[in-house]
Amino acid sequence: MIQHFKPLSLGLAIAACFSTPVSAQNTNSQDQVLITATRQVQLAKDVLADNVVLTAEQILRSGATSIVDLLQQQRGIEISRTGGAGSVSSVFIRGAANAQSVVFVDGVRIGSSTTGGATWSSIPLSQIERIEIVYGPLSSLYGADAMGGVIQLFTKKSGPQSRTSLNFGMGSNHLRKFEAGVFGSSANDFQYSLNTAKESTDGFSASKPGAGAYTYNADKDGYTQKSFNGNLSWKLNQELTVGVNFVQSTLDVDFDAGPSYRDRGQQKFDNVATFAKAKLAQNWNSSLQFSRNTDRVFSDASYGKSNADTAQRGWTWQNDVSFGKDVLQFVAEKREEDVRTNTASMNGKRDTQSYAAAYVMKQDAHLASVSARIDDSSQYGKHNTGSIAYGYKLSDALRVNASYGTSFRAPTFNELYYPGYGVKSNKPELGKNAEIGVFYDDSLVQLSAVYYQNKITDLLTYTDKTHCPVGYTYGCAVNINKGTLSGLTMGASTRLGAWNLRTTIDIQDPRDDTTDKSLARRAKQHASFGVDYHIDDLTFGIENVLSGERFDDAANKNRLGGYGVVNLVTTYKFGTNWSLLARWNNIGNKDYELAKNYRTPGSNVYVGLSYGFK
Repeated sequence: MIQHFKPLSLGLAIAACFSTPVSAQNTNSQDQVLITATRQVQLAKDVLADNVVLTAEQILRSGATSIVDLLQQQRGIEISRTGGAGSVSSVFIRGAANAQSVVFVDGVRIGSSTTGGATWSSIPLSQIERIEIVYGPLSSLYGADAMGGVIQLFTKKSGPQSRTSLNFGMGSNHLRKFEAGVFGSSANDFQYSLNTAKESTDGFSASKPGAGAYTYNADKDGYTQKSFNGNLSWKLNQELTVGVNFVQSTLDVDFDAGPSYRDRGQQKFDNVATFAKAKLAQNWNSSLQFSRNTDRVFSDASYGKSNADTAQRGWTWQNDVSFGKDVLQFVAEKREEDVRTNTASMNGKRDTQSYAAAYVMKQDAHLASVSARIDDSSQYGKHNTGSIAYGYKLSDALRVNASYGTSFRAPTFNELYYPGYGVKSNKPELGKNAEIGVFYDDSLVQLSAVYYQNKITDLLTYTDKTHCPVGYTYGCAVNINKGTLSGLTMGASTRLGAWNLRTTIDIQDPRDDTTDKSLARRAKQHASFGVDYHIDDLTFGIENVLSGERFDDAANKNRLGGYGVVNLVTTYKFGTNWSLLARWNNIGNKDYELAKNYRTPGSNVYVGLSYGFK
């Protein structure tokens, strides 16, 4: 609650002082486009779903070490993490669990089928040039697990001009970063990009003494990550383009599992997609994609060695037919999941065949969309989802929205088959979401406020053995609870001369309705605030991330205190192609926790030099 977190109360008071709150974006918001919300390119101002877009320049200027650090500053998003940037992380969108949201890289779905959701620490931020966040249920477009939202990451690609990029960086805890890339195109419509990166740090001890004798270790938990990304595309003629995208990452990381052993793990992330995009008629665009993603996790700890590998293969055929400003869309796709672990009962496969249709309308002041999808799984059967949304433009700058959508989350392989925990008869979770919103954007000032309520039934939760089938000693995961994710999410930004300001505020109540307890590691309030000041090629900025108290457990017995973290950032562009970045994170050396008895970075600095960024 707010009375337990004075920094958040102060942040809300500061935000309320802005009669026209502000943005740190230099680009014209009227020209911003979005792909993820409707699986097609749309002007962001015409997208009915609440969304955030992070551009290449914003990512570079952030100086963030990981994608999770960058996402933490966005509205509607919270994180948890068991240590530094390379440790196990979760992202909560509008209070939804990590497994209740979907992540794509270049249109390819990624993640672990054993734990559910993306393995965030294995995804290299150094290979990403654009991030789209779409809030709310999108199962009617993307299928299982898109209950809280969808995040799509776009890797670095070539443009119309050839260029070379180099990035160097050093920071606290012996953090070292290096990145090099070549991007270009030829006269015969061949485009290419190749980018490689390495990042390493000595880190700090992830755990605290309170974690107990089976976890705490005073040694430093560092990591090394190597990654590579490429994109090749050929425009064979005016109607046909073919290409391939690929990204690979290997993360070697230390963690804590007791004092007598150097516990370490390795995470490998591989993503490849081949595609063809064709214009079949003046108003008919068609695309076909074949993809493969692998998520490999290996650990060597005091309690033994283990591995959990997920391979996802699939194809997607999408057709967009335009009728004036309106678009009719048909999608057919198949996804194969293959899990291999050192636990024999966990190994297995499941296939999902899906068909979807959507219609997006834009007529004068009226905006509307409707979509429906059928997912037929070899493991959990058929599930139908749908959504409908309507928006009305009261003026060129002001719009009101309302929407309703259904969604579902498939049970993970752990929830189905893990010995002593999973139950083979577990069913998907089901969601019904309704929301209303108001949006204002006149290029100078951007304001948004959205109220949502997402009712979830058949919530999968760990319970004692009285609710489990015969043979469970302690307990199991089973569909017995109901939950509600409700809240008000607000954002505001503007420019005042050389000043850019921005603020986000979330007031929410992610709750297990069966137990009447707050969902673990999610606060009732969180916010962010930022100010930038520009002098020619020099920019000074301050960021403030705030959160109210949370609980580390479902029983709400282990409290995590609220926190407020302040960061300073400076960028300077010199010459034609050079830029310098300096960050001082957590300037107050705030000691806070994102998971009980696990440390977070104290006060730390980072300095980076970039060449060739455009």
